[in-house]
Amino acid sequence: MRKVVFAFLLILPMLPTASVALPPTQAMLAERAMGSPSAKVAIIEYSSLTCPHCADFHRDVLPRIQQEYIDKGLVRYVPRDFPLDGRALAAAMIARCVPPDRYFAFLDMLFRDQQTWARSANPLDDLKVRAQLAGLSPAEVDACLKDKDLADGIQAAAAEAQKRDGIESTPTFFIDGKKLSGAASHDKFKSAIDEAIGKAR
Repeated sequence: MRKVVFAFLLILPMLPTASVALPPTQAMLAERAMGSPSAKVAIIEYSSLTCPHCADFHRDVLPRIQQEYIDKGLVRYVPRDFPLDGRALAAAMIARCVPPDRYFAFLDMLFRDQQTWARSANPLDDLKVRAQLAGLSPAEVDACLKDKDLADGIQAAAAEAQKRDGIESTPTFFIDGKKLSGAASHDKFKSAIDEAIGKAR
């Protein structure tokens, strides 16, 4: 579990100018969600793309939750950006710029390959390779990272979450309002989800 440190600096401040049209900032900042909008239980996750425990959750726990609950329409999963460093912010920005229908696949890729790109001497190059697999060209990545409104929007949402919800570390989850922080086993999640489903019936 990593404590929050608001060090929101882009990994490379001097990016080349790119004349590439991106979607409107508000569209890129729009909530992403997996699962039925009518699901009675919601899981909200605050995570940083450079957080190892967040990667553990996405690799080991979320696929089982998806199979057992999300795909069955019982749970809706909502990830929210809470970047702890400049690399995490850059990765979160790029994720917001990829086509929305590829967002979750891109997150999975970033968490799966976290040890590679997050520790790279040239993280931008590694992120661009992965972004291309998600349909974003290198020029579009450069334009994305130059979008100050996008960066400000992600940072503002994270700051508001820290103030409103008391987020102090990643990952932090809310399962129908019940807070669950740090690394947790599948069994712990299952117990909390089953309790929330029972109360919602």
